[in-house]
Amino acid sequence: MLHPSFESKESTVVRHRIAAVTAAALLPLAGAAGIAEAQPASLYAPSAVVLAVAPGDGDAAVSRAVALSCAPAAQGTHPDPQAACAALAATGGSLNQLLAAPDRNRACPMHYDPVTVTADGVWKGSRIAWKHTFANACTMSATLNGNATFAF
Repeated sequence: MLHPSFESKESTVVRHRIAAVTAAALLPLAGAAGIAEAQPASLYAPSAVVLAVAPGDGDAAVSRAVALSCAPAAQGTHPDPQAACAALAATGGSLNQLLAAPDRNRACPMHYDPVTVTADGVWKGSRIAWKHTFANACTMSATLNGNATFAF
């Protein structure tokens, strides 16, 4: 009989095989757990944006700002989140399209008093950082032409 501190070669092989079979059986479970954790928390891609208006050409402190979340429902500190989300959705992610329809019948003074608007955050799961400077507040209003996005 062998001393208890000595183990036979056969029992070592059996123990290694049991460990290998156990590990192989647990791998699919670990993979399933990993897949479950990778699933999104919502069916909607995140859309949360901070909209801001600042005097000057972008170097001045922000004078007004609102938060806007569009998925799954329009909400936030924006005074009309539904209209602002609809306007952003109409751009297809290209915020320069907010500038596409200026009111040509509106006359604005020709003085330079710049106003900068920004949109920073996530739109439909993609990071956005957009900035545009207008010559003055009247030009901003005429260029955005009633668009609700920066009407706050």
